[in-house]
Amino acid sequence: MRRDLELISTLIPEGSRVLDLGCGDGTLLAMLRDRGCSGTGVDVNPDDVIAALRAGVDVIELDLDSQLGEFADDSYDFVVLSRTLQTVHRPRAVLAEMGRIAVHSVVSMPNFAHWRNRLRLLRGRMPMSRDLPFDWYDTPNLHHASLPDLEPLFASVRMKIDRRIPLDAEGRPHRLGNVAANLAASSSLYVLHAER
Repeated sequence: MRRDLELISTLIPEGSRVLDLGCGDGTLLAMLRDRGCSGTGVDVNPDDVIAALRAGVDVIELDLDSQLGEFADDSYDFVVLSRTLQTVHRPRAVLAEMGRIAVHSVVSMPNFAHWRNRLRLLRGRMPMSRDLPFDWYDTPNLHHASLPDLEPLFASVRMKIDRRIPLDAEGRPHRLGNVAANLAASSSLYVLHAER
């Protein structure tokens, strides 16, 4: 199990209605169900959709870039987008839709500016790590951002950062916290709320 998913599950209050975008095999929603939450997963990968259904998770196969209009305004308490923002074609539009669907969101994304990624670039190679595990020619990642690049994007869609949790390569909160997070954090997790 990904440790960051365990952390996300602790950030969502019991009994919440949760929409998990890019839910994969439904692991997070299954954990949240055990904590009294209800939820729906969305994924475009048919194998992941089948795995989530087998885990007893309600899941819908939709394209995040074009089909989030299927969800009504304020139909959920939380929307989760874990390690998926960098794979969508229109990140800004997806974030705006999240803010429409729920006041609260949890977003996590790899930090392209992590010191190991920078070192690999200095050696003339494209970064690869636990958070960026794909060869450049085979990656689902369309967008790479540093933390200072990512955070103004939230503001542009009227989402306020309630909490930023820099993560280490294992998906745990980084021991340095927010100190030099753009250099030290392998990825970062954000708790956001949409301005209304």
